[in-house]
Amino acid sequence: MKKPWVKKLLIGFGILLGIILLANFGLNIWLKTQLPGYIKKNTDYRVTYKSLNVDLGTGNILATGITVNNKNPENTSVIGLQGTIDTLKISRFGIYDAVFNKIISSNDLLLSKPNLNIILAKPVDKKTGKKPNPVRFENIRINDGTIAVFRHTKQKFVGVEELNLYVENLQMTEESVEERLPVIFDQYDIKGKKFFFQPDDIYELKIAKIATANGQISVENFQLQPLISFEQFKKTYPEKSKMFQFMVPKMTFKDISLKKNKVSLANAVFVNPFIRTYDTGVSVKKAVKKKSFELDLKNVKVSHAKIQMVKTNAKDFFFAQDLNLDISELQMTKESSEEVIPVLYKDFKISGNGIYYNDQQNLYAESFSLTPKSGQIKNIIAKPTNSDLVMDFKTNLIKFNINTFDFKNKKLNLNVKDILIDGINGKIASATTSQKKKNSAKGIHFPVKIGKIDLKNSNIIYENHQQPLSLNNLNASVENLELTDNSAKNGMAVKIKKYHASANDFSYKTKFYEMKMATLSLNQNKLQINRFAMIPLVSRAQFIRMIPVEKDLYDIKAAQISAQGNWDLFSENKSFYASQVVIQSANANIFRSKIPEDDPKIKPLYSKLLRTIKIPMFVTNLQLKNSTLEYEEDTPKSSGPGKLTFSNFNMNVNNLNSAKMKGKPTQVSIKIDCQFMKTSPLAVNWSFNTADQSDRFAISGNLDNIPAVALNSFIVPYMSVSATGSIQQMLFNFKGDPKGIGGTFNIKHKDLKISVLDKKSKEKKNLLSAVANIFIKTDSGQFPESVVVEGVERDPTKSFFNMFWKGIESGLKKTLIGINPDKAKNNPKKTESSKN
Repeated sequence: MKKPWVKKLLIGFGILLGIILLANFGLNIWLKTQLPGYIKKNTDYRVTYKSLNVDLGTGNILATGITVNNKNPENTSVIGLQGTIDTLKISRFGIYDAVFNKIISSNDLLLSKPNLNIILAKPVDKKTGKKPNPVRFENIRINDGTIAVFRHTKQKFVGVEELNLYVENLQMTEESVEERLPVIFDQYDIKGKKFFFQPDDIYELKIAKIATANGQISVENFQLQPLISFEQFKKTYPEKSKMFQFMVPKMTFKDISLKKNKVSLANAVFVNPFIRTYDTGVSVKKAVKKKSFELDLKNVKVSHAKIQMVKTNAKDFFFAQDLNLDISELQMTKESSEEVIPVLYKDFKISGNGIYYNDQQNLYAESFSLTPKSGQIKNIIAKPTNSDLVMDFKTNLIKFNINTFDFKNKKLNLNVKDILIDGINGKIASATTSQKKKNSAKGIHFPVKIGKIDLKNSNIIYENHQQPLSLNNLNASVENLELTDNSAKNGMAVKIKKYHASANDFSYKTKFYEMKMATLSLNQNKLQINRFAMIPLVSRAQFIRMIPVEKDLYDIKAAQISAQGNWDLFSENKSFYASQVVIQSANANIFRSKIPEDDPKIKPLYSKLLRTIKIPMFVTNLQLKNSTLEYEEDTPKSSGPGKLTFSNFNMNVNNLNSAKMKGKPTQVSIKIDCQFMKTSPLAVNWSFNTADQSDRFAISGNLDNIPAVALNSFIVPYMSVSATGSIQQMLFNFKGDPKGIGGTFNIKHKDLKISVLDKKSKEKKNLLSAVANIFIKTDSGQFPESVVVEGVERDPTKSFFNMFWKGIESGLKKTLIGINPDKAKNNPKKTESSKN
C-alpha cells in the first residue's frame, strides 16, 4: 500500500503536467490568433503565416506560409525584412529575448524557399555608442532561397538566387562589414547562382554559380568589375592610387574558414584568372590604421593567369600572358603586413610565358620560372622606349640559385649562390643626366653576397656619352662578389675577390680615336692584350680644325701588352700593383701642329702627374720592347711636318708609382736604348721621385755617330736648312725642376756645314749659306770640352720635352757658334724650335 505523501506527489505532478499541456495548447491557440498582432504591436515587424506550432518547453517553432515586413521601413536602427518564407523551422528560439529585449537569436534556423529582401541596420554610431539590434544564429539552413541584402541606405549589398546553404555560427551586421569580414562562420555547405556583392561605389562582385561537395567549394565565373571608367575613377577618387579588375572562370577550394578578421582556406585552384590593375600615379598617403585581415592559404594553385598593369596614360606597365603559381603555404599576419613583402611563405613556384614590362624601357621575356631557391628567364628582349637609349639587346638565358631570400627589419636580406647570363647580344647605353636617379640602399640588408656570376657567349656594345665600347665573344666570371653599404654616396660599394674576363675584337670609340684589341684577357692577377691599336678617326687636317688649342694626335699600335701582379679595380679601396708590364713591338706616331693657338694651361712634370693618380699604383718593372716612336711637328711656316724617328726603341722603367702605396719606393728610374733617325744609337737615363713635391729630376744620355743628313727630314721642313757632315758623339747630363734645366753638354762633330734653303722652292741660297757657315765650328777637335748649360728657364705652359730641347739647344749654341743663350734672352727673335 502506497504511502499518502507519494500519492499526493503523483497527483501534483499530474496536475502540473496537465497545466503545461493546457498552457502549451493554449499558447499555440494564442500564437495562431494573437501573435501576429502582438508582434506588430511589440516588435518592429509585421508577420503573417498559414500555420504555426510552438513548443513552449523547447522553444522550437514551425511555421509555414510566412510573410514578413517592417512596420517602419525608414527605421534604420533595426534590420529590415521583407518577403516570404515557405517554411520556417527554429530550434530553441529565444522567445523572451525577442519579445522583451528585441534580440533575435536561435540555435538552429531552417528557411525553406525564402524570398527575402534584408536591409542591414545602420552601423554603430561611434559617438553615441548605440548599437543596432543584432541577429544571432548559431546554425542556419536555407533551401532554394532567393535573398537580397541591402545597406541601410537601400543600396544593394549582397544577392543570391537558388541558394542552398548550411552554415554553423553565422554572424552578419554592417558593423562587421566595415571593420571585419562581411560574413563570419565556422562550417558551411553552399550552392547557389547569380551571387552579387557590392562593397562600395567603385566595385561589384558577381559569381555565376557556387557549389559545395565533400567540403570542397567550386566557383564559376567569378568577376570583380569596376562600376566606373578609369578616367571617372581618377576624377572622383583623386586620393586613390589603384583601381582593380579581377575575373576567374573557375576556381575551387576547400576547408574555408572565416573568423573575425582571418580568412583560411586550403587546396585552392584558380583556372585562367585575369587580373588588371590601373595605376593613377598618386603617391599613397599614410592611412589611419585599421584592423587588418589575416590570410592563411595552404596548397594554392593558379593556372594560366593573365595579368595586366596599366599606367596612368592607359599604356601597359606590365603584362603577363600566361602565369602559373603553386604555393604550399602562404600567410599574411599583422606582423608580416608591416614588412616589404607582406606575406610569409613556406614554398612556392611561379612560372610564366609572354612577360612584358615597360618603365622607361621595354622588356620582354619569353618565359620565366621562380622558386625561393632558384629561377630562370629565357629569351629576354630589351628595346628603348624613346630617343634616350638605355638598352637594346637580346639575352638567351638568365639563371640563378639563391641561398637566402627574406626580409629582416623591413630590409631585403639576400644571399645568391650563383648567376648565369648566357648570350647577351646588343647595346647598353648609360642614362642621360636627366634619367639618372640617386640610388637608395635603405631597403637592403648588407652585405649582399653573390657566390659566382658567369657571363657567356655575349656580344655587347656599351655606350657612354656617345663613346661606344664593343666587346665580342665576351666571357666573364666573378666569384665572391659582395655589395656593402655606401651611405656617404647614397648607394652601394662593391667587393670582388676573384674575376676573369676575355673578349675578341674589342673596340672603343671616342671623339678622335678608335681603340682596338684583337683579344683581351683579364683577371685580378694577369692582363694580356694582343694586337692593340689606337687609330685616329679623323685626318690631321680635320684634327687641326677641330681643336681650339694645340694638341697631340696619336697613332699607336702594339703587338702585345701583358701585365702580372695583383690589382683591385672594383672596391672602394682601389689599387693597382704590377710586378711586370711588357709592351711588345709598339709603333707610335705623335703629330703636333703649331697652327692652333698655344694651350695656356700649366703642364705639370711627370712626377706630379703620377702623384695625381688617386689610387695606390705601383709597377715594379715596365718594359717597352722592339718598338718605334715617331714625332712629327708642323708649323705655319714649315712646308710639311718635321719628323724625328726613334727605332728599335727599348725602355725599362723601374718603380713606376703614384707615391700612395705604403712600403714601396717612390724613386722612378727610366732607361732608354734606341736608334735615333734609324742610324745612331741613343741611350738615355732619366730619374725622378714622385714623393718629391719640388719635382726635381735628372736626365743624361749619349748619342753616337749621327750623319747630319739624317736630321734633314726634321730641320728641312721645320727650319728651311739642310746639314752635311757628322756628329760623332753627343753627351748631356742635365738636372732640373719645374723652373728650368741645366747641366753639362758635350758634342764631338766633323765637317759640319749647313745650307740655307728657299722656303718655297727649297733651293739653296748660296750667299746666306756661306755667311752662316762662317759662324759655325766645322770641327770640334778630337777631345772637345764640355760646356755648362745654365739659366735655361722653363715655360710652364710647355711640356717637359720642350724644356729638355731648350737645354740641348743651349748646349748646341754654345758649342757650335759660341753664343751664350743666357746673354741673348732679351733678343726678341726666337727660333721656331724654342716654341716647341
